[in-house]
Amino acid sequence: MAPAFLKGAVRAMAGLGLGLTMSWSAAAEPGVSDDTILFGQSAAFEGPAAALGTGMREGLLAAFAEANAAGGVKGRKIDLVSYDDGYEPEAAITNTNKLIDEDKVFALIGEVGTPTSKAVQPIATDAQVPFVGPFTGAGFLRDASLGNVVNVRGSYDQETEAWIRHLTEDLNYDKIAILYQDDSYGRAGLSGVQKAMEKRDLELVAEGTYTRNTTAVKSALLEIRKADPQAVVMVGAYAPSAEFIRLGKKVGLNATYVNISFVGSKALASELGEDGAGVVITQVVPFPWDDSIPVVAEYQEALKAHAEGSEVGFVSLEGYIVGRLAIAALENVEGDLTREGFLQAVAQTGTFDLGGITLTYGPDDNQGMDEVFLTEIQAGGSFKAVEHLSKGGS
Repeated sequence: MAPAFLKGAVRAMAGLGLGLTMSWSAAAEPGVSDDTILFGQSAAFEGPAAALGTGMREGLLAAFAEANAAGGVKGRKIDLVSYDDGYEPEAAITNTNKLIDEDKVFALIGEVGTPTSKAVQPIATDAQVPFVGPFTGAGFLRDASLGNVVNVRGSYDQETEAWIRHLTEDLNYDKIAILYQDDSYGRAGLSGVQKAMEKRDLELVAEGTYTRNTTAVKSALLEIRKADPQAVVMVGAYAPSAEFIRLGKKVGLNATYVNISFVGSKALASELGEDGAGVVITQVVPFPWDDSIPVVAEYQEALKAHAEGSEVGFVSLEGYIVGRLAIAALENVEGDLTREGFLQAVAQTGTFDLGGITLTYGPDDNQGMDEVFLTEIQAGGSFKAVEHLSKGGS
C-alpha cells in the first residue's frame, strides 16, 4: 500500500531507453541498470548562484563516492548527471525534461532554488519521478500531497521565525526592514517574515527588492536607509546580498544584517571580506567544522576523499546529507528497485538516523529536519556557531 504522503501518485511505469552510455534492460525501472543507479541534477553552476550548485553537487558526489567505495547499494554504483541552469527557470525546465526523457534518470536530486524548483516540480510530479532534497525552504514543496517530493532542510518559515524571535528577544529590536529577491524565493521569505512580525504585533519599517541574477540593490538601499532600521533581514543570493551590506556599511547603515541559509555562507563571507564581521546567517544543517557530530566527521572524510582540496562548508554538507538520505532510502527498498518503492521506503522507514542528526518523515510531513542554527561571520571570514544574538556581534 502506498504511504499517505504518496497519495495521488500513480505507479511509475517501467521504461526503455539509453542513459548516457549505459544500457537499460527492458524490465528495469528508468535509471536502474544491473550495475548503476542514475540520479539527475539541474542547478546553477555559473552566474551569481554558482557556489550553491557547485556546493550541492560536491556534497552529493562525496556521499555517492563513499557508498560506491563500499560496494554501492545492492551491488549497484550510484552515478549523478548534472546540468547548469544558471538559476533560471526556463533553463531548469529544459534540463529537467532532458534528464527525465533522454537520460532516463531514476530520480532528480539537489535542485537549487525556489524559482527553478517551482518551475520543474510539476514536471517531476507528472512523470512520477522522485524530487529529492531541493536546496530551498519554500512552503509549496512542504505540501505532503506532493507524493514524489522529499525535503531534507527546514523551511523558510522556520528560518524567518528564528530571525524575528532572536532579533526581538535577544536584542529587543522593533525596527526591522527586509531586502528580498523579487521572485517566488524572495516572496516566500517575505511571507515568513510578515507572519513572524504579525505574531508579535509588529510591522516591517521598510522593504527593498532586487532582480534575480543581478546585484542592482542601490534603489533598495535608499528605500531601506530612510527608515533607519535596527536590523535588515535578507532573502537573497550571496552576490547581491554582499553588495547591499558593503554599500550599507559605506553609507552608515549600522544595522544588524541577517541572511537566510540559501545565501551561500562561504561565498557571502568571501565576497564581503572585512565587511563580513558580525553578519548573521541562519543555517539548516549542523556546523560543518564540528567533527564531534558523527555525520559531520564522515562528511569531512568523504569530501576529502572525493575531492582533495575542497573546502568544508554548509552547502556541501547539505548536499552530503541529501545524498546520505537517498542512499539510506535505496538500501531500504523492498523487492525490485522502483521509484515508487524508493518513496515508500522513505515513508515507511520514517526516521533516518545519520549519526548525530535525525530525519523524520510521516503521513503529513515530507520534510526531514526542522532545526535552525545561528551563525555569525567572524573577522577573517571564518564562522562561529552562536546560541543568541548580541549587539555588535560575538
